[in-house]
Amino acid sequence: MQPSNPHILSIEKLASSLNEFDAVIDVRSPAEFALDHIPGAINLPVLNNEERIEIGTLYKQVSPFAAKKLGAAYVSRNIANHLENSLIDFPREWRPLIYCWRGGERSGAFTHILNRIGWKAMQLQSGYQGFRRVVIDGLDQAAKDFSFQVIAGMTGSGKTRILQEIGSLGQQILDLEGLAIHRGSVLGNEPNIEQPSQKGFETNLWNALNNLDSSKIVFVESESKKVGGLHIPDPLMERIREGQCIELRSSTATRVSWLLREYRHFLSNPDSFKQKLGLLTSRYGKVQIAKWHDAIDAGDFDGLVEELLVMHYDPSYQSSIVRNFPSYREDHFVQLENDSDEAFAKTAKDLITKLGL
Repeated sequence: MQPSNPHILSIEKLASSLNEFDAVIDVRSPAEFALDHIPGAINLPVLNNEERIEIGTLYKQVSPFAAKKLGAAYVSRNIANHLENSLIDFPREWRPLIYCWRGGERSGAFTHILNRIGWKAMQLQSGYQGFRRVVIDGLDQAAKDFSFQVIAGMTGSGKTRILQEIGSLGQQILDLEGLAIHRGSVLGNEPNIEQPSQKGFETNLWNALNNLDSSKIVFVESESKKVGGLHIPDPLMERIREGQCIELRSSTATRVSWLLREYRHFLSNPDSFKQKLGLLTSRYGKVQIAKWHDAIDAGDFDGLVEELLVMHYDPSYQSSIVRNFPSYREDHFVQLENDSDEAFAKTAKDLITKLGL
């Protein structure tokens, strides 16, 4: 494949050209698409999951020629279905970008047919594999180009909410927990929502950073290397830990109140709450876990959350913040008075003012 082909977009131009297309079409199988894809892409597979496995098996066990014959039949049928059901109403001016695994047979067939119809379709050079390299290289470069202002704070202090308030005031933010779909602790998974794959998380990071200005400071929460089951790329994590720190402080009572609001899905699902606390058995023993389960049964959530903060979360925070964020200073902080909307808005403004921004 030659990038000089007028219907092929060079992989080097992807990041700067994405907004020029009316649609980005991923023609890989649904299973491939689910693991990771270009942000904003739609999935119009030319081989479904079963067909892809069948063709791959035929290729290895019989011959490439036999696989290509049957594959061409499946691809033609599926493209026809997409034309009839998904693309039939698009005007002549519609301009899609199409990609598959490595920019070969599947995307080439789709691009050729769309161009023969009269649309100005482009095929992405190197396909998803090329895009994956763009993401990896982009994250490595971001670790060199960006500077971060870290918001530290104990569990329940309201760091994520403050981050959002800072963003609403026009500052740049990177919401790692939002991108990872996890709140960063043993109780942090979002109800009924799975985390993205590791590759999907890295794509989310790349996309977020690609939309930020590297010449301006970016606010981010203090995080461990893992957010749920996902790993923050090492170069980016190291760069974040080099950032200046400011701590968000709030009273234990405020933190308990805020956590009960933020994690109310556990209050309505005691069994799930118990299951999550059971993951801490090896650390605290069966007797302590049973005590916490009793508190759930009794509806003593205020007491339980306060005890979890004092016994589990706060000691871990104190030991890790100093070790992992060298610029952390105990005397550099802002105070959140309570967990009201007004208090969060005021504290965000105080924080920006304190930093001289």
